Amino acid sequence: MAPKSDNTDAIVLRFVNEQNKPLNSQNVADALQKFNLKKTAIQKSLDSLADGGKISFKEYGKQKIYLARQDQFDIPNSEELNRMKDANTKLQEQLAEQKRAVGEVEGEIKALQSNLTLEQIKEKDTKLRKEVKELEDKLEKLRGGVTLVKPEDRKIIEQMYSEKISQWRKRKRIFRDLWDTITENSSKDLKEFKEELGLEYDEDVGVDIQSFSDLLPKSSKRPRGW
Repeated sequence: MAPKSDNTDAIVLRFVNEQNKPLNSQNVADALQKFNLKKTAIQKSLDSLADGGKISFKEYGKQKIYLARQDQFDIPNSEELNRMKDANTKLQEQLAEQKRAVGEVEGEIKALQSNLTLEQIKEKDTKLRKEVKELEDKLEKLRGGVTLVKPEDRKIIEQMYSEKISQWRKRKRIFRDLWDTITENSSKDLKEFKEELGLEYDEDVGVDIQSFSDLLPKSSKRPRGW
């Protein structure tokens, strides 16, 4: 038995919010086949959610593209992202250090096994196992001291961050094109003209878009048309 309209809206809304990426009705219908929802019902639900302001949409000719409302997500600023990146880097360094220590202990065990008596090996093994346990406990405490980002939250943050970088690049390009057109035949000194208009480039205030782009994972791709 097919779900009622309200239930369909809830299923579609949850899916759009979880995906948090541009979707058309066919994308949603393919993904929600397990709920036995027809494409017409999904299209109706998407339009209803969009009309109610629960999701966003854009029209490209006859096709509609839907997206979760971005104002419902808490987006960290660049300072918070840097802190998260630093915390993650430190934790990875601590983990690598503990792995090296465990590796050294295991290597020592193997080396001693060929030289010691059985009784000595047992005593050494007990001692080294205790050291390994202490190191593992220490690592667990280190992990507990850092708030890790859940994979789904990290994905949302990376997508939003990538979108903002894309918008930044797009607006820089639009400004540059307009500026070149306006000043192409101007006899004014461009530096004085810029100061007269009160314009400041990113470089004038010590901002470099590349340094922010470098915070994105290498696998992230900039959204197109958003």
